[in-house]
Order: sequence, then structure tokens, then C-alpha cells
Amino acid sequence: MQDAQEFIDVFGARVHNLRNIDIHIPKNKMVVITGISGSGKSSLAFDTIYAEGQRRYMETFGAYARQFIGEMERPDVDKITGLSPVISIEQKTTNKNPRSTVGTITEVYDFLRLLYARIGEAYSYNTGKKMVKFSEEEIVANIYQKFKGKKITLLAPLVRGRKGHYRELFEDVRKKGYLKVRVDGDILDLAPKMQVDRYKIHDIEVVVDRLPVTDDMKVRLSQSVQKTLQTGKDLLFLLVGDGGKALQYSKQLMCEDTGISYEEPSPNSFSFNSPYGACPVCKGLGTIYQVDLDAIIPDREVSIKDGGIAPLGGERASYVYKQVEGILRKYRVKPETPIKDVPVKALNVILYGNEAGEGTTEVGFDEETAAENPDAYEGVVNMVKRWFSGAMSEGVREWAEKFMELKTCDTCEGARLKKESLWFRVANENISELSSWNLDTLWTWFSTVEKHLSAKQNTIAKDILKEIRERLQFLLDVGLTYLTLDRPTRTLSGGESQRIRLATQIGSQLQGITYILDEPSIGLHQRDNHRLIDALRNLRDIGNSVLVVEHDKDIMMAADYLVDVGPKAGLHGGRIVAQGDPKDLLKLDTLTSSYLNGHRRIEVPTTRREGSGKFLELIGASGNNLQKVSARFPLGTFICVTGVSGSGKSTLINETLYPILSQYCYGSKAAPLEYKSVKGLEHIDKVIEIDQSPIGRTPRSNPATYCGFFTEIRQLFAAIPEAKIRGYNAGRFSFNVKGGRCDVCEGGGMRVIEMNFLPDVYVPCEKCNGRRYNRETLEIRYKGKSISDVLDMSVDEAVEFFASVPYLYRKIKVLQDVGLGYITLGQSAVTLSGGEAQRVKLATELSKRDTGKTFYILDEPTTGLHFEDIRHLIEVLDKLVERGNTILVIEHNLDVVKVADHIIDLGPEGGVGGGRILCTGTPEEILSCTESHTARFLKAELPAGVVPMKRPPSKAAPTGLPPTKAEREAALAAAKAEAKAAKAAAAQDAAPRKTAAKTPPAAKSARKKK
Repeated sequence: MQDAQEFIDVFGARVHNLRNIDIHIPKNKMVVITGISGSGKSSLAFDTIYAEGQRRYMETFGAYARQFIGEMERPDVDKITGLSPVISIEQKTTNKNPRSTVGTITEVYDFLRLLYARIGEAYSYNTGKKMVKFSEEEIVANIYQKFKGKKITLLAPLVRGRKGHYRELFEDVRKKGYLKVRVDGDILDLAPKMQVDRYKIHDIEVVVDRLPVTDDMKVRLSQSVQKTLQTGKDLLFLLVGDGGKALQYSKQLMCEDTGISYEEPSPNSFSFNSPYGACPVCKGLGTIYQVDLDAIIPDREVSIKDGGIAPLGGERASYVYKQVEGILRKYRVKPETPIKDVPVKALNVILYGNEAGEGTTEVGFDEETAAENPDAYEGVVNMVKRWFSGAMSEGVREWAEKFMELKTCDTCEGARLKKESLWFRVANENISELSSWNLDTLWTWFSTVEKHLSAKQNTIAKDILKEIRERLQFLLDVGLTYLTLDRPTRTLSGGESQRIRLATQIGSQLQGITYILDEPSIGLHQRDNHRLIDALRNLRDIGNSVLVVEHDKDIMMAADYLVDVGPKAGLHGGRIVAQGDPKDLLKLDTLTSSYLNGHRRIEVPTTRREGSGKFLELIGASGNNLQKVSARFPLGTFICVTGVSGSGKSTLINETLYPILSQYCYGSKAAPLEYKSVKGLEHIDKVIEIDQSPIGRTPRSNPATYCGFFTEIRQLFAAIPEAKIRGYNAGRFSFNVKGGRCDVCEGGGMRVIEMNFLPDVYVPCEKCNGRRYNRETLEIRYKGKSISDVLDMSVDEAVEFFASVPYLYRKIKVLQDVGLGYITLGQSAVTLSGGEAQRVKLATELSKRDTGKTFYILDEPTTGLHFEDIRHLIEVLDKLVERGNTILVIEHNLDVVKVADHIIDLGPEGGVGGGRILCTGTPEEILSCTESHTARFLKAELPAGVVPMKRPPSKAAPTGLPPTKAEREAALAAAKAEAKAAKAAAAQDAAPRKTAAKTPPAAKSARKKK
């Protein structure tokens, strides 16, 4: 028998739905844990093994440290042996901070900053010429060369472009023995109590020496230059003769032509998170809020009196409105005049406070201006700016934000850095340009950069370049070739952020660690799977145990050891169905094995839908890397958008098409990326996006509250006679309202133990034992069940329990239809997997009344889904399409791609190498596209020699869902109309035809209600 320490041994695991399982997981191997969604994979990997590893880590802290963070609860398991330190790499989203980028979290940008600080060459932002740096001796020699025989004045700058009276400064300079100063270009004698206008901007220099440039003055000149540089902090101004423009010398980097100088660069000079490097306007964010004139004046046909200028509102007795009326009188304009007819100068004064208009009020209306002239009018635009940036009330700020829009900063043009930092170059490239390149392009540049550097630069940069290359290589190894260093982390998908953390861990070169990863293949095209597999094997080969929760076939077959959890989900799962070498598992007859060995598969449909014959067409989309793409979406079909990671799928659909549809259907303010035009919007009346975000982040959120039917359950309990006798209303049965809920946990059922710098820990409430409600509320029962018992029901149980309540039955039945029969109605949102959360969202939308003109957008709905779950998902999506709706899915999973009616494939590569539509059509039609990576892999999934025929949509396709009330009424009305028509036709010959006034439908419905 092998040594026990060669295994991670788990004995008696009972976390969540695990059924007291024992398992031996080999160490220093790549182990894949798979199984149907909800079977207990995450419970085993994260809630048992990782939780125990984290608890043991906490126990290594001293007693003093532990008193601040509390004790971590032991997972419900008898014993775990052989467990090494654990690191979890989950699907959780990365930092939402807008300052966090791919470059900062991977540390590549930190090394870039160091590189530019050490070997960067400075250029003048005025002339583009290379900057020079003078020593004191060089400054003296230069002055002798240029101004020999002339009289010069040496000035040391003290104040540059600041307000103030500077009385103390003048007095201090006078006490040091200086006689003259130069104030705003004029040389003045220093006098006692001397001061300047405190509200104006000033430049002040002290006159250190005035002397002729002759040979006998060389020593004095050298001493004076030294003293001037010392007083002016390495900066010296020089006047020739009695006046004129001052020339500038600096011991820092300086432009000889214009005299501008840069400070000595440091790594912080290239950091957009530091005041030394950040753009002073956008503060290093790259974007800035600016007033949106279209929001200020939504309709130019409306007059000012009727509220044409939105922030002012209509006619009212406010001081600002009285000022506007005064301006209108001055320009002889009536308040009733439509804004389009108001003279431009008058409108500029109203909006900007002056006739010149926008561009002259950048500084805005400050407090000093208001103090000097209380009656001054600042202008509506400046007023909104002031309230947005300086309002103490959050409500006022939110109100002002309605008139603002987020735009790229005009000063730095989105580069985030101040202009001086952007004029430092390495091999003729600035740091912002490198950050905007795809990682594979950046790698190519760094592999040959030494050729463009001097011998001295190569010596200095040798170690820095080595670190940068290593980190870039790790990112390329996990398939992230299309990302850029300046990509904000909040825009990354769960799979992308997870692979970045994986690359970081590979770079750390730790050994003896147990890594646990949650579906790292999310968002990864089949073409790049081998890169991820190589990265996982690399992590294993340096001496670590790698546990991967995964559904991808390639990764499962590449594993050293495969664990199949099941056989089904929820209460019917939680067991180890099979474990061992993947090749040995192919011989078994489990649900997973049957899909891996081909005995069971998702079948390709024999026909493809033609759709309704109507189209939605997006023309000239050019956001991000899209190359003026035009896409045609056939309505009434199942559309799949495919392509390698970074090819432009999300840009085309999520960031361009969805905001357009959202604006059209709901008047949303979401701004789409650049596009030329769109056609066919009139064929759509509703758009729904189902993304990968969780349904809630606290134990209070659950499927019943998210889907909305918990309100109807509460109303049902409030209608029970005993509840009425006690005076209970529906609010009594809400765990979010005082009165009926437990007063200790406040309806959460769990108490939160804050862990400070670690995730919070949830423990059951000791008073209500997790039942959420107080004793009086739980005494009210419907069919023998309390409100807490209903929340503890599984969906399957609830469908039977509420079968006699049609409006509840229909909504809960949809949860069952999407394969979530095993979850409980009150199951905490924090315990739902990614796939379960997305299907809860899908069920919520399915339970709503669709119109047959609904456009559904799903972004990788197969996240967290087993082969069998995907089959259920496709069935549900097909039902929606059969009703006449359109389903658009962004997907890499070939089981979904092969059943689509229409494919739009982007590529061929990611980033700048993508952004084109390679091919469109049915799966069979795109196989001939040689550029398409998707077509190459799809070929193996489609049956050879079988070409499904196209067909028109079915007029009466079964939906599989209970008919809605509207559908039942329509069917009844149709039957009545048919019977009435038949009766009328039979009686037509027997009696003269009578004409009667038609009863309006509204009147009919009114009579029916009576």
C-alpha cells in the first residue's frame, strides 16, 4: 500500500448535499472533479477541502491575532489528512476599482514603470526634440558661449503660477539680503511690508545677481549660478540686457529651444495611481464626467418657461430662474419663445455665463468669484458642474449626474498620465503606447527591444526586461494573447480573471501547494485549450497538487485523475460515482462517461429554422477592435455568435447591439459603442440580457425573492383566516421587514461574523435556528406548512404543493423546467453555483409574458453546466424560439454551436488580429470557411454527410410550458368566434341580415368585470 501522505484523504464529508463521502485524491497530480450541476463538486473542492485548508492557516496565527478575526468554523467532515497549504482560484470577479488594470494586477506595469524611470529618454512636448540635462559647469560654459560681452540678470524662481499676497515670502527674501525681485515680468525693489494681489496668479523670482559676461567675472558667475540653482531648486532664469523673455536653465531635463524642464523621472512618474504621474484633469482615470448638453436641453422646441432647460425646470419663484428671466429681458426674448429661436449669445449667457459660450468657462464659477460679486450669474452648465463635484448631499449629486456623461479625458486622451510622462520613450515608444498593445504584440516587441537600446541602457535594463518577459510568457501560456495591459479589470470575464491569477501563481514558482480552480476554461475557445492544459501541467510539474472543477471534455481527458460526483443534483447527488484514470472511466456507464465515450450526445437537429423572415441589421460597428462590422440577425431563430477569445464578440453584442436595443425598447441611457446605423428595430418590442453575474451576494437573496413569486406566497399566507384574525398582512411574512421576522438575525437566518481581511463567515442564528421568523409568524400554516417550511421546500416539492394555485404553480414550474428541481425556494444566493444562478435568471424571464417579439441575449450560458445540463438548457431555449422569439447566444461550447440555426463567426484572431466577421450561416454552411477556427473544431461535431434542411418556423409549435392566461383567453375567443361564424352562416339564408353597432372591446371588458 502506498504511503498515506501521497494522498489527500477526506473522510465523512457532509457539507451541503455531500452524503458522508470518503475520497482519496492523489497529491502532485492534476485532478479534475466533474459532475452534473448541483451534484456537490464545489461543496467537495471549495467548501470542504479549501475551507479546511483556510481554517488550518488561521490556526497558525497567534492567540493575539486570532482574537481580532475570530474562530473559523470547521467544515462538516470527520477528518482530512495529507492536506498541504491551499490556494483557491475561483470564478469571482476581480477588483471593480476603475484604477485596477491587467498591467497592475500582473505586476507587468510595475516593471514597465521601473524600466522607463531607469532608461527612458525625455523629449520636449513642444518641439519633440530630445531633452538635455546640464551640470553647473555646463550651464556656466553655455552662458559664456552664448552671451559673452553682454550684461545678464540671474533669477531664482520662488513662485510659479499661484495665487496669494506673499507678504511673508518678500520679508524673508529681504532679510536674506536680496534687493530686487521680479514679479510677473517686472523687476521691483524689495520694500518692507511688500505684497501683491492675493486673488491673482503670480510668477515671482528673486534677483540673485546682475553682471556682465566677461573673463574677469568667470569666478563670480560660477558662484552666482551655483547660488541661483540652490535657491531656485535646480532651476535658473536668465535675462539678457534690461528685459525681454527669460531663458531657462536646469540641472534637470531641459529643452534648449523652449526652456521647459522635466523633473528627474521615478517609477511614480509613470503611475496613474500617483499624483506624481496621474493626469491632473482626470486624476489618472482616463475618463471624466462632462456636462451633456442633450440632457440639459432635451427638446429645443420647448420654451424655457415650460421647462426646456431641464436643470431649471419650469417657471418658478427661484433666484436662479429670476436671473434667467433678467437675461432674457436684456436680449428682448420672451420666456415663451422656443429654445431653438433664442439668440445664440443669449443662450450662451444662460448656459455658460458669457456670450462666448463653451470653452471659456473651464475654470468655472468658484467661491472667490461668488464672494466678490454675490449677484454674478454662473450659468446652468457651471451650476451643474459645481453641484456634481461639490455637493454635500448624495441626492443632489445623483440629480446633477443625470445631466453628465462619462467621456474620454481630452487632456490625456485616455492615457491616464500627465503629458510630461508621455514624452519619455524607450525605443521610440511611450509607456501608454506599450500598454495599449495586445500581449502577443508586446511580447514580440520585448523579444527584440535590445537591438534598439544603447550598451549602457542594455546593462541597466537587463534584469528588468527578464522579469517582464517571464510574466508576459505566463499570460500567453494561459491563452490571454488578446488582452492589453491597460484593460480595466472590471471588464474581464470570470474565466479571464481566473487565468490571470493562474498565470500569476505560475510566475510565483511556489511548491508543495494545493491549488483549487473553478472552471478555468470559461470564455476560452477550443483552439486555446491546449495552452490552459499546459499551464495546469506546469503548475503540477513544479511540485503542486492541482484540483480543477471542470466540465470541459479536453481538460477532463488530460487529467491524471478524474472524480465524477453525482449521480444527479441536490438530494439525489453528493456521492462519488466514479474515480480513477480518465481512460478507465470511459468504460463505465455513468452519466459523464456516456457523454465522454460517445454513447450519449446532444443530437444535431434534422432541420434548421428559417425564422420569421424579418431581420435586425447592425451596420458599421467599429467599437474597440471591430473593423466597421455589419451583422445581420435573422429574427425568430437561435443565433450563436462565436470566435476565439478577444475576437470582438462581447464588443459587438454586449457593448453595441444590446445598448441600442435597450435604448429603443426602454429609453435606457446606456451608450453603445461606435456604429453607423441599425435597421429592423420595429420588429422587436422587448430585449432581455441574461449575464453571468450572481443573483445576490447575501444570504437574504434566494430564488423565491429573485423570481418574484415570494410576494404571492406571502399574500397567500396573509389570506389564511387565522392570519386575518390576528391582523397579519403580507408584510408580516417578509423576512426583510420588522414584525414577523426573527429579531436576532433580522430575518437572515444566519449571523455574519466579520473576518476583517478575510471573507465573512455565516453561522445559523441561535434563536430561530435558521428559520428566519419568530414563533408567532410560524404558527400560521397553509396546508400544514409554515412560511419557513415553504422556503425549505425543493422546487420539485413546491410544484406539487402549489398545483392548485395556478399563478404560483406556473412560475415555480418554470424553475423545474430549466433543471433546477433540486434547489430549495429559500436557498441562499451565496451557495448557488454560476450555472444555477444563470438558470434562475433564465427561469425568471421565462415566467414573464413574452410577446413573440422578444430578443434574448445570453453570454456563455453553459458556464458551470454539465453535458446533461446543456441538453436541458437547449430544450428550454428552443421553446422560447418556437414561440417566435429570438435567442442570441455568445458561446464557445460546440454542443450549443452545433444546434444553432444561424452562426456569426468573428476572428480570425483576438485583439487587432480579429474584429472581422469571417462567415455567417448554418453550422453546415460555415464549415467551408478556411479562416475560421470554430469551423475547424465544429466539423468533428457534425455528422458526416448529413446536411439538415432549412424549414419555415412552425405556426403551432408546442412550448412545453403551461399556457398563459392571455393564451387561454385567446384560444377561447377564437373557438367562440369560429362557432359564432358557423352559426351565422347557417342562419344566413333563413333570415334577413341585421346590422348592429359593434360593441367596443373596452365596453365588453367593463361589462365582464361588472
